[in-house]
Amino acid sequence: MNINGNNGNYNEKLGWRRKLKEKNKKLIIFTGWILFYIYILLLSYFLFFSERYGRDLITQQYNLKFFKEIKRFIKYREQIGLEGFIVNIFGNVIAFMPYGFLLPLLNRAYRKFYIIGILSVLFSLVIETSQLLLKVGVFDVDDILMNSLGGILGYLMFLIIHTIYKAIEAGQ
Repeated sequence: MNINGNNGNYNEKLGWRRKLKEKNKKLIIFTGWILFYIYILLLSYFLFFSERYGRDLITQQYNLKFFKEIKRFIKYREQIGLEGFIVNIFGNVIAFMPYGFLLPLLNRAYRKFYIIGILSVLFSLVIETSQLLLKVGVFDVDDILMNSLGGILGYLMFLIIHTIYKAIEAGQ
């Protein structure tokens, strides 16, 4: 027996749990980086190279008026078709959710709402500007808005899952 009145197995169990917890964290972060790289590659393909989404057309169009394209897609949704409507209204939001989810997973410095908001706006602005300069899409402030919303929703999903994970971890 030791000074605490137990036989030392308790401390051994705590050490084993800490090691397992540390291994799990490393595995989660490693997997997160792999997923982040795959995400960036897929996003780049769809935003700059995919012929299915009109990236084979050379254009230098832009929209600087908020909600102009969103209203147009809602108004003409029947002419555009269901797929075009969903891709343009919800696609930008959904496409950026992994960005807002993975960044705080990979780095604690990104676990603040305002940081993810700013990074989402900046990342989207870089993408939209690149599309304009490379002439492979339309620079659209509505896209920046929807992409940023997606990043923020992804962050909120991270917060919910992280909170649940911490609660489960504390209960063990």
